[in-house]
Amino acid sequence: MGKRNKLEIIRDILELIRENHNSIKTTPLLRKSNLSSQGFSEYMKELLEKDLIRENQDKKGKKFISLTEKGVRYLEKYRNIVGFIEEFEL
Repeated sequence: MGKRNKLEIIRDILELIRENHNSIKTTPLLRKSNLSSQGFSEYMKELLEKDLIRENQDKKGKKFISLTEKGVRYLEKYRNIVGFIEEFEL
């Protein structure tokens, strides 16, 4: 597989969060995302600004990341677009 484009990286990050019951700590997400820490930070900042993810804290003050409703919709629309592209063999 070649290099991932921006939309694929965003999809991958959001999918990782969803696959972890919509709650994952930052460090495991960084490791699983296969990005440099700088690249990861840039994506996280953008995803927070665009309201696709949110940072939460548990009772012990540990931070974790979860999807917003908008993030869930992004994943649904992404799947629809990929399905369309595959259906028409584009």
